[in-house]
Amino acid sequence: MSNEPQAHETDSAEYDIESEPTACAYTDYSESGQSPEELPATGEGATGLEKRVWDALYDIEDPEMPISIVDLGLIYGVQMEGDSATVIMTLTYTGCPARKMLTEEIEEAVADVDGVEDADLELVWNPPWSIEMVTEQGKDDLRDFGLSI
Repeated sequence: MSNEPQAHETDSAEYDIESEPTACAYTDYSESGQSPEELPATGEGATGLEKRVWDALYDIEDPEMPISIVDLGLIYGVQMEGDSATVIMTLTYTGCPARKMLTEEIEEAVADVDGVEDADLELVWNPPWSIEMVTEQGKDDLRDFGLSI
């Protein structure tokens, strides 16, 4: 047996190296999105079922810091259509290790709101999250946590 590297044959049909890369089907990478001036979204003025959805979102804390995901500025909006709720949100960065855990927790919490029959989540990257998205309450919470902002 030789110590030289062995060439491995692959079925060219298995890997299409000529095609363009595709984005994750569950993520909106488009440039259209809310204007940063419209953020942070806080649910102010929401009533009825939409208010109960916002209340559920306020109860969810960031996995790394004791701050509501709403006050952290991760929630860009809640769209209600009858008894269906769609949460539009972002993460602090695209490689967030808590992505799956946090999105599942949000979907579950919204689905558990009395009156919600269908809960969905739309993860967007535009506008990108920044510290300016954090509410004043969130900034106070971060300072209490020991961060200088």
